[in-house]
This record gives sequence, C-alpha cells and structure tokens, in this order.
Amino acid sequence: MARIELGKEGEKLAIDYLLTKGYKILEKNFRTPFGEIDIIAKDGNFIVIIEVKRRLSDKFGKPELSVNYTKQQKLKKLALYYISMLKKEYPVRFDVIAINDKKIEHIENAFF
Repeated sequence: MARIELGKEGEKLAIDYLLTKGYKILEKNFRTPFGEIDIIAKDGNFIVIIEVKRRLSDKFGKPELSVNYTKQQKLKKLALYYISMLKKEYPVRFDVIAINDKKIEHIENAFF
C-alpha cells in the first residue's frame, strides 16, 4: 500500500474512532502556510489537535514514536495559528492516534 493511501486510510479509521467516542470533527487535513494538522476536533470544552500515525508493522518502530520533539513544536505553532482564527479562546489538547495495522491506540494529552 502506498504511503499516501496508508495515511488517508489511517485518518479515516481515526475519524470513525473519534466519532464513536463522541468527538465533534471540526477540520480534516487543515492546511496552513506552515504545514498541516491531520484532525482538529472538539471534546467537551477542548479543541483537540490530533496527529495520526499509521504503520503496517513495528519494523520501523511504533507509529506514535514518530511524533518527535520537532513535530510536536510544529503542531503547537499550527495550533496557535488555528486558535487565532477563532473568535473565542478554548483550552487546547494534543492527542496522537497511533494505528498499527488496524489496531488503534489513542494517546490523550500526548504532549503539552
């Protein structure tokens, strides 16, 4: 399976999972001049910035481990950009959804 197809399928699995958990999906593949946020959702009062990582095996490590410090810093900047567009302040949370084959692990508050 091509990398882009794998990512798109992973994002669909993640969205389906989030909807079953009661999240409201606000944005998918939110693009800015600085990069992209996979999913932006609302969970209660929180705006949740969600990075989705999918792998077919652990051969190259667990998917969640690829959300390293550099990626975290980038997501924080992208979140500030998104929040600045809103008319109201919301608490923000950063989650990672790691999918290994089709097994989903949702890591809430993955980083601050």
